[in-house]
Amino acid sequence: MAENEFMHYFLAAGQTSISNLLLQHFHELGLTNDELLVYLQLESFHAQGNDFPDIQVVAQRLRLSEPQIYQILHRMIQKKVLAIETSQDEAGRNQDHYNFDLLFQKLAQLVAQKQVQVPQQVAKAAAADQRQAVFNMLETEFGRPLSPIELETVAAWLDQDHYQPELIQLALREAVLNQAYSLKYMDRILLSWERQHLTSKAQIQQAEKRRRDKQAPQAKPQKKGPKIPMYNWAQPDSKQEE
Repeated sequence: MAENEFMHYFLAAGQTSISNLLLQHFHELGLTNDELLVYLQLESFHAQGNDFPDIQVVAQRLRLSEPQIYQILHRMIQKKVLAIETSQDEAGRNQDHYNFDLLFQKLAQLVAQKQVQVPQQVAKAAAADQRQAVFNMLETEFGRPLSPIELETVAAWLDQDHYQPELIQLALREAVLNQAYSLKYMDRILLSWERQHLTSKAQIQQAEKRRRDKQAPQAKPQKKGPKIPMYNWAQPDSKQEE
């Protein structure tokens, strides 16, 4: 067969396209390899204007028996990825056709679910990193590993009291500044902030600023009196010179 003749047949045969999303996730949708091949064969017939091809032809293409093709189609219907629908043509005759709308609805739901899960996984990983950073910082500042009781105390701050990791780090900073390397000292600081309803780093910093402003000495206002004219005693009086 000449190259030009082959290209003629190649172009005349048409093409069947398939979404890469479906190729990536068809197993997650519950499809087997055989079911995907059957879908591709039906789509190739659909591209040629045949929405309900002869099962015998499909079986020959896939080197399967007709009962096997019927079993595959039945499984796909049970999995709710395929529906066989009936419509009327212009002459009023009933015509069956395969409909894969359910398959793509499932694919859309799967993709949407994965898009939601990814940020959640990132957030969980970030929270785990912050949690570990608290333990690491405590051991670094204390200069020793935390004891089992101390580990339970810090875990209770995070899980039961729901203190934010940044608050625990701020409490540790206060303890270090006061040379009080003790979780009990930090616990009193955290409890004090909780009683003042200070739940974020910004709120604590604002409270500290207000406290410093109150403690700062205020300059005494200068008393205003009558202005006294300045007289230059070094300059002789002009009247006296006369």
